[in-house]
Amino acid sequence: MPKRYDDDFRDWAVLQMMPPLNRSVAELAVAIGVTPQSLRNWRQMARDKGLIVPGNNKTSNQWSSADKFNAVLETAPLSEVELSQYCRIKGIYPEQIQQWRQACQNANTAMEPQPNKKPTTEQIRIKELERQLLRSDADCKEAVALLELRKKANAIWGKDKEG
Repeated sequence: MPKRYDDDFRDWAVLQMMPPLNRSVAELAVAIGVTPQSLRNWRQMARDKGLIVPGNNKTSNQWSSADKFNAVLETAPLSEVELSQYCRIKGIYPEQIQQWRQACQNANTAMEPQPNKKPTTEQIRIKELERQLLRSDADCKEAVALLELRKKANAIWGKDKEG
């Protein structure tokens, strides 16, 4: 029959896997006599509640994107003093939180859909001028080709009497 653990014990075990201790599941399982799978389940339940539980002796630079995002969310409403205290408890630096916040803010910039707005008159004018430029370039190339043909024809059959 499986053992039942109370909520306080589970919370304590999860705290052991969180920064700054970052105890691994294997190490903690041996130390407290709980199966590694139980610890993994408890850690996942804590993550589902929004807690940051990277575990596995991971330093803050090795945290998953989800853990970093959760840290940004948890620290968003904190004052500078509260943020410093939070960082000391978690074993991270305020600068890391700021970097992660910036990464979160920039995460979707490339994926943002461009709104379907009408082109401005300037943009329309630019497109028209580009088309005219392409046509005039083509016309110039055609004129150069005709002149080259005329030169070759004159060289073969003699001077043109019209020109």
